[in-house]
Amino acid sequence: MNKFSAALLSVIVNVYALTCPVVLAANAPAVILVIGDSLSGAYGINIDEGWVALLQEQITTTGHDYTVINASVSGDTTRTGLGRVDTALQTHQPAIVIVALGGNDGLRGLAFTEIESSLASIIEHSQQNRAQVLLAGVRLPPNYGPVYNQEFAALYRRLSDRYGVALVPRMLDQVADHRELLQADGIHPTAEAQPRVMQNVWTGLQPLLQESANPVDSP
Repeated sequence: MNKFSAALLSVIVNVYALTCPVVLAANAPAVILVIGDSLSGAYGINIDEGWVALLQEQITTTGHDYTVINASVSGDTTRTGLGRVDTALQTHQPAIVIVALGGNDGLRGLAFTEIESSLASIIEHSQQNRAQVLLAGVRLPPNYGPVYNQEFAALYRRLSDRYGVALVPRMLDQVADHRELLQADGIHPTAEAQPRVMQNVWTGLQPLLQESANPVDSP
């Protein structure tokens, strides 16, 4: 092989090495990232029975090309979720982020201002990373009282309005009020309840799928 042929071959190899990963990445499914706590982490049941795993099945069945990454951590508060969201965003580069946090904050009696501030920062970081956001609201057990629960629900609505993000007002709708659908702790849904939870989230997620598949660049 002469020097010219060797040089040409080297150029071809280098160009292929540089461009091939980009092509593969471009053809990979878009990512939906779930940032949640034990309600999203399949606490007390098999991971493949949880609503996040069922969501992946729903997305595949309906013909959407997305991979769902479950970055939920049991015990997470909005503050600890905020502390790890940047790493998750950088690692997975999601098209959509489902934020399902706040229950542990409420159970620990953290200030509403802190909960709202942390959730706001998670939304801002996600949007800065060019991701659509779906905010999943949670409710606390009835013994916390109607006034506390109303204010808790209101902070999710404020954030949805402020940042223009989709909202599932009550992730455990038709679940939390049915004791037979909850585990012994009265907080975590059973495996039988997970399809209902998934459908609640799906209702809020479905309109975002086409939007994220055809993003509009900012001027």
